[in-house]
Amino acid sequence: MSARRVCLWGVVFLCVVSVCQAGRQMPKLSNKKMCADAECSHPILIARALEDYYPGDCRFISLRQGQVVYVYALLKDRGNMFWAGSVQGSYYGEQEARLGHFPSSVVEETHALMPATNEVMTDNWDFYCN
Repeated sequence: MSARRVCLWGVVFLCVVSVCQAGRQMPKLSNKKMCADAECSHPILIARALEDYYPGDCRFISLRQGQVVYVYALLKDRGNMFWAGSVQGSYYGEQEARLGHFPSSVVEETHALMPATNEVMTDNWDFYCN
């Protein structure tokens, strides 16, 4: 087997075993979430990252200390340990917003926008890695 083919298989193996989780259903973090509206389409608060956060899997988003986070949902189970939101990328010219979950303990609320009064059931798409 050529060195190139061995290298390619090594990359594929690493991708399958540890890194590439995209395109699959991940375990749910919660069965319910609290949102401002039934579609969880309006941000309920703005927060700022207190520290860098590097996610363990594709359900989560990475955060950099000081980065602004728009929070759309508070996961209801487990005492609101996790929130769902978005951040705008700026690293190396990345312009699109990233969506995902993060621990509530790594951010601080800076502005309340709307009350999270709607309890919404989560579905498989809430935790699907794409």
